[in-house]
Amino acid sequence: MRQLILDLVPAQPPTLENFAAGGNVEALTGLAGWLAAEAPDTCLLLWGESGAGKSHLLAASGAIYANAEDDPKLAGLPEAAAFVAVDNVEALDGDGQIALFNRFNRLRAAGGRLLAGARVPPLQLALREDLRTRLGSGQIHRLRPLSDEEKRAALAAQARERGMSLAPEALDYLLARAPRDMRSLAAILAALDRYSLEQKRPLTLPLLRSVLQTHESQTA
Repeated sequence: MRQLILDLVPAQPPTLENFAAGGNVEALTGLAGWLAAEAPDTCLLLWGESGAGKSHLLAASGAIYANAEDDPKLAGLPEAAAFVAVDNVEALDGDGQIALFNRFNRLRAAGGRLLAGARVPPLQLALREDLRTRLGSGQIHRLRPLSDEEKRAALAAQARERGMSLAPEALDYLLARAPRDMRSLAAILAALDRYSLEQKRPLTLPLLRSVLQTHESQTA
Protein backbone atom coordinates (compact mmCIF):
# COMPACT_ATOMS: atom_id res chain seq x y z
CA MET A 1 0.00 0.00 0.00
CA ARG A 2 1.34 3.45 -0.87
CA GLN A 3 2.40 5.82 1.85
CA LEU A 4 -0.51 8.04 2.71
CA ILE A 5 1.03 11.48 3.00
CA LEU A 6 4.09 11.16 0.75
CA ASP A 7 2.41 9.40 -2.17
CA LEU A 8 -1.34 9.87 -1.85
CA VAL A 9 -1.44 13.54 -0.87
CA PRO A 10 -0.46 16.08 -3.51
CA ALA A 11 -0.07 19.52 -1.96
CA GLN A 12 -3.23 21.53 -2.57
CA PRO A 13 -2.39 25.12 -3.49
CA PRO A 14 -3.54 27.31 -0.61
CA THR A 15 -6.32 29.76 -1.47
CA LEU A 16 -8.56 32.07 0.52
CA GLU A 17 -11.45 29.82 -0.47
CA ASN A 18 -9.99 26.60 0.92
CA PHE A 19 -8.98 28.22 4.22
CA ALA A 20 -11.12 26.82 7.05
CA ALA A 21 -11.88 30.06 8.87
CA GLY A 22 -13.63 28.81 12.00
CA GLY A 23 -13.49 31.72 14.41
CA ASN A 24 -11.17 33.69 12.11
CA VAL A 25 -13.85 35.14 9.84
CA GLU A 26 -13.05 38.72 10.85
CA ALA A 27 -9.35 38.27 10.08
CA LEU A 28 -10.12 36.59 6.75
CA THR A 29 -12.53 39.38 5.82
CA GLY A 30 -9.97 42.01 6.77
CA LEU A 31 -7.30 40.35 4.66
CA ALA A 32 -9.63 39.99 1.66
CA GLY A 33 -10.57 43.66 1.90
CA TRP A 34 -6.93 44.73 2.14
CA LEU A 35 -6.02 42.62 -0.88
CA ALA A 36 -8.88 44.13 -2.90
CA ALA A 37 -8.21 47.75 -1.92
CA GLU A 38 -6.69 50.05 -4.51
CA ALA A 39 -4.69 52.05 -1.95
CA PRO A 40 -4.35 49.88 1.17
CA ASP A 41 -2.13 50.36 4.20
CA THR A 42 1.40 49.37 3.27
CA CYS A 43 1.44 46.51 5.79
CA LEU A 44 -0.99 43.97 7.15
CA LEU A 45 0.22 41.61 9.89
CA LEU A 46 -1.32 38.27 10.82
CA TRP A 47 -0.24 36.81 14.14
CA GLY A 48 -1.06 33.68 16.07
CA GLU A 49 0.42 30.46 17.31
CA SER A 50 1.71 27.71 15.06
CA GLY A 51 -1.08 25.93 13.20
CA ALA A 52 -3.43 28.91 13.14
CA GLY A 53 -3.18 29.27 9.35
CA LYS A 54 -0.80 32.21 8.88
CA SER A 55 1.39 30.45 6.31
CA HIS A 56 -1.68 29.30 4.37
CA LEU A 57 -3.00 32.85 4.04
CA LEU A 58 0.37 34.39 3.23
CA ALA A 59 0.94 31.83 0.49
CA ALA A 60 -2.63 32.31 -0.78
CA SER A 61 -2.32 36.09 -1.03
CA GLY A 62 -0.61 36.15 -4.41
CA ALA A 63 2.49 37.84 -2.96
CA ILE A 64 6.09 36.81 -3.46
CA TYR A 65 6.49 34.58 -0.39
CA ALA A 66 9.51 34.33 1.89
CA ASN A 67 9.84 32.39 5.14
CA ALA A 68 12.30 34.02 7.55
CA GLU A 69 12.88 30.65 9.25
CA ASP A 70 14.40 29.41 5.99
CA ASP A 71 15.87 32.70 4.80
CA PRO A 72 16.58 34.91 7.85
CA LYS A 73 18.45 37.46 5.75
CA LEU A 74 15.68 37.62 3.09
CA ALA A 75 18.42 37.14 0.54
CA GLY A 76 16.09 35.31 -1.84
CA LEU A 77 13.38 37.99 -1.94
CA PRO A 78 13.38 39.65 -5.38
CA GLU A 79 14.18 43.36 -5.20
CA ALA A 80 11.61 44.34 -7.81
CA ALA A 81 8.61 42.63 -6.15
CA ALA A 82 5.84 45.13 -5.38
CA PHE A 83 3.91 42.75 -3.12
CA VAL A 84 5.78 40.54 -0.67
CA ALA A 85 4.72 38.21 2.13
CA VAL A 86 7.25 37.52 4.88
CA ASP A 87 6.37 34.67 7.22
CA ASN A 88 7.76 34.17 10.74
CA VAL A 89 9.28 37.67 10.91
CA GLU A 90 10.51 36.96 14.44
CA ALA A 91 13.15 34.67 12.88
CA LEU A 92 14.86 37.49 10.94
CA ASP A 93 18.50 38.01 11.82
CA GLY A 94 20.13 41.45 12.00
CA ASP A 95 20.70 41.67 8.26
CA GLY A 96 17.19 40.44 7.55
CA GLN A 97 15.67 43.06 9.83
CA ILE A 98 17.56 45.80 8.03
CA ALA A 99 16.49 44.34 4.69
CA LEU A 100 12.82 44.26 5.69
CA PHE A 101 12.99 47.78 7.14
CA ASN A 102 14.41 49.08 3.87
CA ARG A 103 11.94 47.02 1.83
CA PHE A 104 9.01 48.44 3.81
CA ASN A 105 10.17 51.99 3.10
CA ARG A 106 10.53 51.26 -0.62
CA LEU A 107 7.13 49.60 -0.78
CA ARG A 108 5.48 52.52 1.00
CA ALA A 109 7.08 55.02 -1.35
CA ALA A 110 6.06 53.02 -4.43
CA GLY A 111 2.54 52.11 -3.31
CA GLY A 112 3.45 48.46 -2.80
CA ARG A 113 2.43 46.25 0.08
CA LEU A 114 3.83 43.89 2.68
CA LEU A 115 1.95 41.00 4.26
CA ALA A 116 3.67 39.71 7.40
CA GLY A 117 3.17 36.70 9.64
CA ALA A 118 4.32 36.35 13.26
CA ARG A 119 3.62 34.23 16.33
CA VAL A 120 3.11 37.27 18.58
CA PRO A 121 1.71 40.79 18.11
CA PRO A 122 4.08 43.57 17.00
CA LEU A 123 4.72 44.95 20.48
CA GLN A 124 6.07 41.57 21.59
CA LEU A 125 8.35 40.99 18.61
CA ALA A 126 12.04 40.86 19.52
CA LEU A 127 12.99 43.02 16.55
CA ARG A 128 14.58 46.44 16.13
CA GLU A 129 12.19 49.18 17.21
CA ASP A 130 11.89 50.95 13.86
CA LEU A 131 10.94 47.70 12.11
CA ARG A 132 8.51 46.66 14.85
CA THR A 133 6.82 50.07 14.57
CA ARG A 134 6.40 49.71 10.83
CA LEU A 135 5.02 46.18 11.11
CA GLY A 136 2.42 47.49 13.53
CA SER A 137 1.50 50.54 11.48
CA GLY A 138 -1.26 48.95 9.41
CA GLN A 139 -3.94 46.36 9.99
CA ILE A 140 -3.22 43.69 12.61
CA HIS A 141 -5.31 40.53 12.85
CA ARG A 142 -4.99 37.62 15.22
CA LEU A 143 -5.54 34.08 13.97
CA ARG A 144 -6.59 31.35 16.39
CA PRO A 145 -6.20 27.62 15.73
CA LEU A 146 -9.44 25.81 15.11
CA SER A 147 -10.87 23.90 18.03
CA ASP A 148 -11.40 20.17 17.62
CA GLU A 149 -15.11 20.82 17.12
CA GLU A 150 -14.39 23.38 14.40
CA LYS A 151 -11.98 20.97 12.70
CA ARG A 152 -14.57 18.21 12.92
CA ALA A 153 -17.26 20.45 11.41
CA ALA A 154 -14.92 21.63 8.62
CA LEU A 155 -13.88 18.07 7.72
CA ALA A 156 -17.49 16.85 7.81
CA ALA A 157 -18.49 19.68 5.45
CA GLN A 158 -15.64 18.83 3.07
CA ALA A 159 -16.65 15.17 3.15
CA ARG A 160 -20.22 16.08 2.27
CA GLU A 161 -19.01 18.22 -0.65
CA ARG A 162 -17.16 15.15 -1.93
CA GLY A 163 -20.23 12.96 -1.54
CA MET A 164 -18.49 10.99 1.21
CA SER A 165 -20.23 9.49 4.19
CA LEU A 166 -17.81 9.88 7.07
CA ALA A 167 -18.96 8.42 10.38
CA PRO A 168 -18.31 10.43 13.58
CA GLU A 169 -16.03 7.69 14.90
CA ALA A 170 -13.93 7.89 11.71
CA LEU A 171 -13.57 11.66 12.18
CA ASP A 172 -12.54 11.13 15.79
CA TYR A 173 -9.92 8.59 14.74
CA LEU A 174 -8.57 10.89 12.02
CA LEU A 175 -8.23 13.81 14.44
CA ALA A 176 -6.51 11.59 17.00
CA ARG A 177 -3.93 10.04 14.65
CA ALA A 178 -3.28 12.50 11.81
CA PRO A 179 -1.34 15.81 11.79
CA ARG A 180 -3.33 18.49 13.57
CA ASP A 181 -3.23 21.36 11.07
CA MET A 182 -6.25 21.77 8.81
CA ARG A 183 -4.27 21.82 5.58
CA SER A 184 -2.85 18.35 6.31
CA LEU A 185 -6.20 17.05 7.52
CA ALA A 186 -7.98 18.29 4.39
CA ALA A 187 -5.28 16.79 2.16
CA ILE A 188 -5.53 13.44 3.96
CA LEU A 189 -9.31 13.50 3.59
CA ALA A 190 -8.92 14.07 -0.16
CA ALA A 191 -6.40 11.22 -0.35
CA LEU A 192 -8.69 8.88 1.56
CA ASP A 193 -11.53 9.74 -0.80
CA ARG A 194 -9.38 8.84 -3.80
CA TYR A 195 -8.13 5.68 -2.13
CA SER A 196 -11.64 4.47 -1.28
CA LEU A 197 -12.68 5.08 -4.90
CA GLU A 198 -9.65 3.20 -6.21
CA GLN A 199 -10.32 0.27 -3.91
CA LYS A 200 -14.10 0.47 -4.49
CA ARG A 201 -14.58 0.36 -0.74
CA PRO A 202 -16.53 2.83 1.41
CA LEU A 203 -14.51 4.94 3.81
CA THR A 204 -15.25 3.02 6.98
CA LEU A 205 -13.37 3.22 10.26
CA PRO A 206 -11.58 -0.12 9.57
CA LEU A 207 -10.34 1.19 6.19
CA LEU A 208 -9.21 4.47 7.75
CA ARG A 209 -7.43 2.61 10.55
CA SER A 210 -5.72 0.31 8.05
CA VAL A 211 -4.44 3.18 5.88
CA LEU A 212 -3.15 5.30 8.75
CA GLN A 213 -1.54 2.38 10.56
CA THR A 214 0.19 1.29 7.36
CA HIS A 215 1.49 4.82 6.84
CA GLU A 216 2.78 4.94 10.43
CA SER A 217 4.60 1.62 10.03
CA GLN A 218 6.22 2.74 6.76
CA THR A 219 7.40 6.07 8.14
CA ALA A 220 8.49 4.85 11.60
